Amino acid sequence: MERLYARIVQDPVREAGGPRPVVVHLGDYVDRGPDSGKVLDRIIAGSDAFDSVALLGNHEDMMLECLETDDPDVWDSWLDNGGDATLASLDAPVERIGYDPAALAWALGEDRIAWLRNLPIHHQIDGYLFVHAGIVPGVPLTEQKTKDMLWIRRRFLDSEADHGVVVVHGHTRTFEPELLPNRIGIDTGLGRPRTLTAVALSASAAPRFLQVSEQA
Repeated sequence: MERLYARIVQDPVREAGGPRPVVVHLGDYVDRGPDSGKVLDRIIAGSDAFDSVALLGNHEDMMLECLETDDPDVWDSWLDNGGDATLASLDAPVERIGYDPAALAWALGEDRIAWLRNLPIHHQIDGYLFVHAGIVPGVPLTEQKTKDMLWIRRRFLDSEADHGVVVVHGHTRTFEPELLPNRIGIDTGLGRPRTLTAVALSASAAPRFLQVSEQA
């Protein structure tokens, strides 16, 4: 992520003296590697070089749900999807905290929890709508359900509908980023391998992908 931030800041194609960049993060900061705690802290810290918007992902949503219950089914759903790695990154292995919301709250800390609970579901800039997973085609934004925007796949991915905006999303991993008339998918977590992708968007140029990976 630090390398991708550097690519964004040093992007030679971006017009010098142009508008200050806005980096929109699409969610899933936890559960995707051994350093979830550091990822959260880095995004929270922000940057002097760009403005930052962070959206809620389904993995953050699962973790927040565990703060409210000791239900094993709720916890197992999160732990089986990478929550165990997140706990390890917080020095709170699952064997120590069990299904204890208070222990999870202690491991995360008040500042991270407050930040997580205030993450928006979507963000719009001009003709682009940023959201973690996607939207239900044909449904106005004001009527979209949070669960769909965090979890939707095929109904959105297979749609050729004009959404009125280009939807920029993650959630569904692909080998290469996807650039389609109605959506841009940039979750390339398994690509080439472990590739992090950003898309550079402006009113005056076509979308461009910026990528960093373990191989380059």
